[in-house]
Amino acid sequence: MRRNGVRTAVLLGGLSAGILVVGTWVGGRVGLQVALLMALGSSGVAYFFSDRIALSAMRARPVSEVEHPTLYKIVRELSTEARQPMPRLYISPTAQPNAFATGRSPRRAAICVTWGLTRLLDERELRGVIGHELSHVYNRDILLSSVTAALATMITWVSYVAVFFGGSDDDEGPGFLGALLMMVLGPVAAGLVQMAISRTREFQADESAARLTGDPLALASALRKIEMGARRLPLPENSRLTSASHLMIANPFSGSGLGRMFSSHPPTSQRVARLERMAGYRR
Repeated sequence: MRRNGVRTAVLLGGLSAGILVVGTWVGGRVGLQVALLMALGSSGVAYFFSDRIALSAMRARPVSEVEHPTLYKIVRELSTEARQPMPRLYISPTAQPNAFATGRSPRRAAICVTWGLTRLLDERELRGVIGHELSHVYNRDILLSSVTAALATMITWVSYVAVFFGGSDDDEGPGFLGALLMMVLGPVAAGLVQMAISRTREFQADESAARLTGDPLALASALRKIEMGARRLPLPENSRLTSASHLMIANPFSGSGLGRMFSSHPPTSQRVARLERMAGYRR
């Protein structure tokens, strides 16, 4: 938990220092002042609004207990078992089965599941997935992951600003400047995600979820179904989704293009094998 807090501080501090250095180099004292405002603004947005950015990327909306009583029951029971506050619940209209947790702390956490997930999994498997996302919350993964997603989104968003400066006359896209910026900033944002997010966090969340629910095989079954569903219905690899993809329980993309650069998930087969060993299976 302390390590995630330190890595978040280093991430925000490193970004701010980089902005200040570039601003001073480009504009001297005036550039330093402008860069200082940009550094404070970007760090503040990333810290305080990271959950909103991630939820917005998936077009998520708050869900009531009347709409999804089973989902509420599962989250309430597991939160009570862990002696932790109950997070806010959201649902995304996305047909692909997936889920993620976001927020700064357990008291400000939010869990989002897609419509496709609620249609695909049975209650036992859904419980395993919710346990996984709650484990990210309790392990304090969400602060680092959410801030990283927000920063990566802001970095790649810069390329779309080029629409107003380098767009083509027929409005068919961002034009040469936008494409050039995406070629440069896309790998920068992806490198930020890869540097900040360790793949071991998914293994840790799987293990914590198995202990919280007492049913490692339920999560293993859910992971198999989610992987197949994500392959059949991959998400579009736009900047907002790619920057938030590491938050999700499974890679939401087809495995090519920009989405591949942002991938931070270990192979599902390895995760399933670990869960089966926890259940006593030997291969």
